[in-house]
Amino acid sequence: MSKHVDPDALLLKMPSLRAVKAFVAAAKYESFTRAAEALCVSQAAISRQIRELESYLGAQLFSRVGRAVTLTSAGELFFDAAQLSFVNIAQAAERIRNNQAAKRMLTLCCSPAFSALWLAHHLPDFFTQHPDIELNLITTQSFLTMEPGVQPDVFITKLPKVRDGYRSTALFHDVIYPVCSPAYLERNPQIATLEGVREAALLNLSPYGRSQVAEHVDWGVWLAFQGVDIDERPASSPQIFNANDYNLIISMVLTHQGVALGWNHLVAALLEQGLLVRPIKEQVVLRNSRHYLSVREEAEDTEAVRHFQQWLLGRLAHRNA
Repeated sequence: MSKHVDPDALLLKMPSLRAVKAFVAAAKYESFTRAAEALCVSQAAISRQIRELESYLGAQLFSRVGRAVTLTSAGELFFDAAQLSFVNIAQAAERIRNNQAAKRMLTLCCSPAFSALWLAHHLPDFFTQHPDIELNLITTQSFLTMEPGVQPDVFITKLPKVRDGYRSTALFHDVIYPVCSPAYLERNPQIATLEGVREAALLNLSPYGRSQVAEHVDWGVWLAFQGVDIDERPASSPQIFNANDYNLIISMVLTHQGVALGWNHLVAALLEQGLLVRPIKEQVVLRNSRHYLSVREEAEDTEAVRHFQQWLLGRLAHRNA
């Protein structure tokens, strides 16, 4: 006995994809004739598909002036959504075709800060060792609420359990300390003390939108670990700048605009290059939390995932040696 399936409201509301395809081509080339040539069909077929789509939507999508066509406001709205959908479909199809061609592809998901400040520094070594692995990188601040259908092979997060079907390996603790540029330290030698740092131009990582990335450690929390009250900053101190974008904060530090908290794994390379310095030696080590490498169980035996996992653990071990 076949199982009854209720009508799918979303699919039933969808217009004909053939008509949408004709519409996107006509909008892209601003011509029914050129759209027909691009899709290898007749102009009459394009016109018919557009009329059917306009009838379905109950709205005019094009303004026709002679042989040229331009989008109406309704057409512009529909084109933006339709074009993005076709791009997503084309990219997914290409990934599947590549996989069927036995390409070794790995999809990695991590935070924007980790990708920009750690991966960007270390990936040349990975590509040198594994030139046959194609890396597809996805960055997000919202690991638990990613769009449907996104299933990375590997996550690097602060979450011990990012989702079902993944096996996690603990990596390292956060080590956090103040950083600034050498030029800023030279102009502000008083920041060589805890009180001097407290009274400097502080660039502060705010918690907004970051609940799935890390626990909240801002300047108030960090200074409290050192027994210093941020509320005792003199009124004449520079204002505190707050942003939830760590890449922006590091960019501001590099352009001599203040002092920020540096997460060691993210700023270590900049310290080694002499672009950043530590004005004081004090630091905070978060012993109760770690970063994790989470691997999709269905992919953990693939060669690409095994090589990436071995490489990542090796780079981290080398850094901590």
